[in-house]
Amino acid sequence: MIRSILGTVGTRMMMTVMSLLVVMAAGHGLGAEGVGSVSLIVLGAAIILLVMNVVAGGGLVYLTPRYGTEQLRWPAYGWVTFIGLLGYVLLRQVPVVPQEWVMPVSIIAILQGLFNAHLGLLLGCQRIAAHNGLLVLQSVLLALLFWVLLHLDGAVVMDYVHSAYMALGAVVVISGVLSIRRRSSDEVTRTTALAPLFRQGIPAQAANALQLINYRFAYLLVERASGMAGLGLFSVTTQLAEGAWLVPKSIGMVLYTRVSNSARSREQVTLALTAVKASVATTAMAALVLILVPDTFYRWLFGAGINGLWPLLLLMTPGLLAMAASQALSHYLSGSGMVLQNALSSGIGAVVTLGLGTALIPTHGLHGAAITTSCAYIAALMHQWFVFRRITRSRAKDLLPVKGDVEALRTLVVRALGR
Repeated sequence: MIRSILGTVGTRMMMTVMSLLVVMAAGHGLGAEGVGSVSLIVLGAAIILLVMNVVAGGGLVYLTPRYGTEQLRWPAYGWVTFIGLLGYVLLRQVPVVPQEWVMPVSIIAILQGLFNAHLGLLLGCQRIAAHNGLLVLQSVLLALLFWVLLHLDGAVVMDYVHSAYMALGAVVVISGVLSIRRRSSDEVTRTTALAPLFRQGIPAQAANALQLINYRFAYLLVERASGMAGLGLFSVTTQLAEGAWLVPKSIGMVLYTRVSNSARSREQVTLALTAVKASVATTAMAALVLILVPDTFYRWLFGAGINGLWPLLLLMTPGLLAMAASQALSHYLSGSGMVLQNALSSGIGAVVTLGLGTALIPTHGLHGAAITTSCAYIAALMHQWFVFRRITRSRAKDLLPVKGDVEALRTLVVRALGR
């Protein structure tokens, strides 16, 4: 248990570092416009993956012990391929990404979809170490190959595409081999797994779709209002800002482990409130560092085209603090079986993003996008806090720091680790 949790946290940290290295390489090699192009490719693939993960996503984790890997593998492969081809056709008609990127986006989505299916099978077999190791391997390969290709024969956006092909192709093969498992005696063999996969996947991906709108719809509006260079600058700002959630996400995961494995009690409420306070405090410190860092350092880090991050980070800070608190509350609600409330929270954030973004971004550009992001995160948190307060009878003053917070946080971690 201890190794699994610590390994997952370490994996998340490593992937965050590798993601920033990819942005750094793109900024220096391709400039702000190139960073924008890479961001749009990633977003296009993520949109297709939302539908792929209905069958090839988290539902595999739940169903693998019940059906076995082989009965789930082939429906997942077929669905990923079908949605990848359908996505290609639709992207040709709907201008989400420039037409020259439609084929690369579709191929990357298919490779990522296959990889996700294998990861789900591995988690379903409780092979957490293999799951985490493959995620790290993929992120390291992508960053390394991208850096190498950028320095061969001139830097172009296709260098990212080719590095993604190679990195994903390698881990798809390795994870495919590792996910092969003999059927155990208690696994179902007489029924198809496709219907259960849909039942498990549709609600989860509906929530993820709302969250993607909440997180990333502004990208499309920024690209249309400010061009690829503007999108590149905004995506760097977003990546830096979301890096401040590393600790809140880890705290939230530990809280989820604690809440989901015991009956609701006042002690759990106290732990959740402590997690909220710790998450907000650590994010505030990270945000302060990001704001105080001079633009000259960011230009050195990400390339000469990345200018003017300070006002964007400042405008995003209220939203970052809100989402830090949301990490704790959402994990508490999920652990209490109230997943629908988190989906509603994402939906509220998505509505704010669509409404405010459409109004502010065309006229106020990147500043409008940063304001939209903050408002969407705050709106999502307000719903979660309303639900949390109603079911726990907590009050706003409970969010003030108290003497026992440090001990409560230590208890949360120690008990979740099973010590």
